[in-house]
Amino acid sequence: MTSDTRLRRVFSRRRSAPSRVRRRIGAAVRMLAALALAGGVYTAFAPGAFAEDSPQLSTTAQEGKQLFDNSCISCHGREAQGVVGRGPSLIGAGAAAVEFQVGTGRMPMTRQEAQAEEKQPLFDKTQTKQLAQYVQELGGGPQLPTGELTESLEQNPEALARGGELFRVNCSSCHGFGGGGGALSSGKFAPSLHDASPETIYAAMLTGPQNMPVFGDNELTPDEKRQIITYVTMQLQEDKDPGGLFNLGRYGPVTEGLAIFAVGITILVFTALWIAGKS
Repeated sequence: MTSDTRLRRVFSRRRSAPSRVRRRIGAAVRMLAALALAGGVYTAFAPGAFAEDSPQLSTTAQEGKQLFDNSCISCHGREAQGVVGRGPSLIGAGAAAVEFQVGTGRMPMTRQEAQAEEKQPLFDKTQTKQLAQYVQELGGGPQLPTGELTESLEQNPEALARGGELFRVNCSSCHGFGGGGGALSSGKFAPSLHDASPETIYAAMLTGPQNMPVFGDNELTPDEKRQIITYVTMQLQEDKDPGGLFNLGRYGPVTEGLAIFAVGITILVFTALWIAGKS
């Protein structure tokens, strides 16, 4: 092999090494350019697609979302989708469910129990409305109607009597004839209606919290719901002790009759013993 041939091979190897480096650098540049192009296309079109799927919240709902993210998201998840083992999804629950649960202090719950008990509300009425509007705009559901939730006795004199009939048929088996509440199975109970507001009663009938059944408009019309609320607020809440002098739980005539029997028998027994002792 001549010296010229050896020199040509050495020079060709020196030229081939930089060419491989250039090819690798070129491939990397082309890959980065392709990734940048794909990212640009995604940035340009993807936000618009998500904007179509995400609901446009009203100002009230946006304020409710802030409250939700601060106080409710740990149990009910992002956008109220629910968290397994902590809290159910609120999609479809509606504003009425929020106004009942949050407005009565049942939510947020202190701990998981057989039933959420009523307590001092954490949010005021304005904040409750904001939370309710947020949940409503997320997934819809039952809402409280606008206007008065009780019947005017001047316009409908039979509303009170009709409401009493409907209450005894549909509500008294759990809440008692006097609205004092009662025990249910598995540690649950029907709460007292003595301090319940018309909004609370109407929301409970719409949403069926705890063991309470849902009374849809096909079961109880809006007018019938108003008549029941009229009876509860004007009869049971205003007449504190119907049918007797003493408040014996307001569960109806059975407790009053039992109390009279027990007291009467006790008096008769002691009277008989006193007469026997004297004789």
